[in-house]
Amino acid sequence: MFEKILIANRGEIALRIQRACRDMGIKTVVVHSEADSEAKYVKLADESVCIGPAASSASYLNIPAIISAAEVTDAEAIHPGYGFLAENADFAERVDKSGFIFIGPQAETIRLMGDKVNAKQIMEKAGVPCVPGSDGPLPDAPEEALKIARKIGYPVIVKAAGGGGGRGMRVVHTEAALKSAISVTRAEAGAAFGNATVYLEKYLENPRHIEVQVLADSHKNVVHLGERDCSMQRRHQKIMEEAPAPELTSKQRTRIGERCIEACRKIGYRGAGTFEYLYEEGEFYFIEMNTRIQVEHPVTEMITGVDIVQEQIRVAAGERLSVRQKDIDFRGHAIECRINAEDPFRFTPSPGRITSYHPPGGPGIRVDTHIYQGYTVPPNYDSLIGKVIAYGENRDQAIRRMRIALSEMAIEGIQTNIPLHQELLLDNRVIKGGVNIHYLEQKLAQQKKRDAAR
Repeated sequence: MFEKILIANRGEIALRIQRACRDMGIKTVVVHSEADSEAKYVKLADESVCIGPAASSASYLNIPAIISAAEVTDAEAIHPGYGFLAENADFAERVDKSGFIFIGPQAETIRLMGDKVNAKQIMEKAGVPCVPGSDGPLPDAPEEALKIARKIGYPVIVKAAGGGGGRGMRVVHTEAALKSAISVTRAEAGAAFGNATVYLEKYLENPRHIEVQVLADSHKNVVHLGERDCSMQRRHQKIMEEAPAPELTSKQRTRIGERCIEACRKIGYRGAGTFEYLYEEGEFYFIEMNTRIQVEHPVTEMITGVDIVQEQIRVAAGERLSVRQKDIDFRGHAIECRINAEDPFRFTPSPGRITSYHPPGGPGIRVDTHIYQGYTVPPNYDSLIGKVIAYGENRDQAIRRMRIALSEMAIEGIQTNIPLHQELLLDNRVIKGGVNIHYLEQKLAQQKKRDAAR
């Protein structure tokens, strides 16, 4: 087992990884930007290294600076967390070539799954159901793209092959709008991801977003930890997640879990990963695989008792998974609310100093956050400042506990989206469960119309 791990990330995930390491008796090195020098996890680390100014490009995306920090601190492995360099195959390759262990899949696997066109083709060969679409990248000839779209049937969605995080997507409802949509998406994809390749998929009208968590080691052991429902989204960004997904049968869960395990075996996957699906009318359609830890991993940990971050570390160290499929017992229900520093209904960022902070507590409540009273939320990064997770023996109890937790949580000095979560947890459709990925945006649009009519 490693003696020292460098954490190449920031915010709540940096603290989460640090806690896992400390629990395993592993020392931690935290790299940070000048803007994060007062962060809690920086103060708690065994060692910390400032790797640059506030801008991500000069710090958290600065590969040479991160490698140098690992060298001067004698770290043995690097955990990338999520975001930033977590799914950057070049970074994983550089880590390995520099003599360190990358805590994640092999670089070639990240590269393979990072290209959505390749990933989809691989999954189809592995027997994983996929959304109907173009068989590979869209050709440059506009007329050929139009033929493919006609065959698929409108509406369609143009997607960037190297996209992610909800970016590089454009829905098209008519043939007249397709050429322009392809052109704009290609330009955006080239600028944002360095890959202008795009492809087409059928745009499902009322799907849910359901994903399956997997773990695999280098000894051919693979398990799935069940599914999560991540359908509560705005602009393809998840806001609330839960596990297990409401209204799925045990037969459906078993079938999709087994398909994910088989796909992992066929591609020789190693580490933690997530298969993301659109689910409509009883069918699962693969959209992408995330080769990293997910923001919403705590809900899975709550219903399985498996520490996913510690499993990542064990696998990277060459050990076997600590669990087999027969050992995994799915119990109860968990819900996660992402707490963002933003206006709860306009969604404008709200950085600044937190003048007062009181976290919730009580049975079944977990809070993953790096904030504290007096902490200043910097304006340079994503607005996520924490997550509240509520566990219950059933979904109703989890919802009740989450309502209580949010009513207890106090963050002053900045705005947060807590009021939005409170409103959603009183919504009858949300309480019933099984809303589709468009529900929140439709709800917000209706609310905006009502406000304008007053």
